[in-house]
Amino acid sequence: MSFGHHGREALKGEFEGTSAIASITPDFVPTPIGWGTYKSSPDTHFYLCKFHDLADELPDPGVFCAKLAELHRSHSSEKYGFHVVTYNGDLPQENGYTDTWEEFFVNGLRHMFKLNFERAGSNEELQQLMPAMFEKVIPRLIRPLEACGNSIKPSLVHGDLWCGNAAVDQERDRPLIFDPSCFWAHNECKIRFSLYPPNKD
Repeated sequence: MSFGHHGREALKGEFEGTSAIASITPDFVPTPIGWGTYKSSPDTHFYLCKFHDLADELPDPGVFCAKLAELHRSHSSEKYGFHVVTYNGDLPQENGYTDTWEEFFVNGLRHMFKLNFERAGSNEELQQLMPAMFEKVIPRLIRPLEACGNSIKPSLVHGDLWCGNAAVDQERDRPLIFDPSCFWAHNECKIRFSLYPPNKD
């Protein structure tokens, strides 16, 4: 349950994102059922999915990574982005479709900077660094992926993958991911979050 415009859009994005993952790896997410708004309370919204009894443990790394690789091997979109806005926590993402990964990355990063300035106020040091980031750093690091004969294909990514959004279905002893903020991206995007603690041995 959530409230207000952003609450409504976040649940719509969660439903659409979970449905998209389910279309590729149906046993990797709780089956989405529906979302909507209460008739008796137009500012209150809901999202429903199949119930799973979750184990209080992280998935087996081998099984989990195999399912994630299966999801990321699907390239059924020709563009980067997503057909609805999805939310990373309470942050709406910029998901407008683009033809290149660089363009999508730039649009998303500019959007996040804009939200940061709106919510936390301006930051002179960051604003001074931004031109070099967009004019030099990003083109040098990302543009070569799709230049000089190189190419990548958009993959559907969860978008908010961390240990709090992964679990084990006790009935079938298989990994599940949930609470996505999906979009079509570079296949390694959003794997920066650590699901497993580092091995200190």
